[in-house]
Amino acid sequence: MTEEARNSEPQTGPAVSVVSPGEGETIVLGTTRMRVLEDGSHTGHRLAITESVLAPHTQGPPQHRHGLHDEGFYVLSGTVRFTVGDEDHDATTGTLVMVPPGTPHTFANLTDEPAVLLSTFTPDLYVQYFRDLHEVLEGARGLTPQAHADAMSRYATEPATDLD
Repeated sequence: MTEEARNSEPQTGPAVSVVSPGEGETIVLGTTRMRVLEDGSHTGHRLAITESVLAPHTQGPPQHRHGLHDEGFYVLSGTVRFTVGDEDHDATTGTLVMVPPGTPHTFANLTDEPAVLLSTFTPDLYVQYFRDLHEVLEGARGLTPQAHADAMSRYATEPATDLD
């Protein structure tokens, strides 16, 4: 076989993933509705992507630190308050916030309008946390601080209790 023929053969490998509007797994976490656009299954678990709608006056999780992944937030609409340690940042439409491992952070929608975030997780391990959290929220015991900390710990995440 010639080099030209070898290069013109169809390449085998991962299939292209297309998630259309209204598609994707939906995870409801209290007043936040999350749509999983990529759970890592099409990226060799290097990257996960979600779209989240935060209802007005939605408080986020307690400040926490991720030990193994970067987390990115791109504000598609609205305003989201990011708290990093003792600093607040009001991120408006078009703002990107990147949180490296080990950095304490949380977020909230303090406004009267919904806010929409596109979030990335590298690697993808944190998507399963959201699934687990949904199960805890739906369970009979609900989400206690200990249940939340237990769920976080399974994904190399811990509450930033030194900031309380």
